[in-house]
Amino acid sequence: MPLDTFLLDLLEDPIDHEALLYVPSKEVLFNPRRKVAYEVRDSIPVMLPEEARNVSDDEAKTFTDDPDARLTGTGA
Repeated sequence: MPLDTFLLDLLEDPIDHEALLYVPSKEVLFNPRRKVAYEVRDSIPVMLPEEARNVSDDEAKTFTDDPDARLTGTGA
């Protein structure tokens, strides 16, 4: 199940406090500046810095090219 729009408008990276890219098809929130991904488990974003995983350049391109991806934060 995709994340609620209201929740997406509130989410930001816990380290740099900037917007994330939500990729529903991969169930991740991606930070392109830090090249890390936070998993979404059972419609719950796991935003703990120690749970973030590094993302390769190829995977980052997959995330940013996804037509269903959208930015989080109030400016999205």
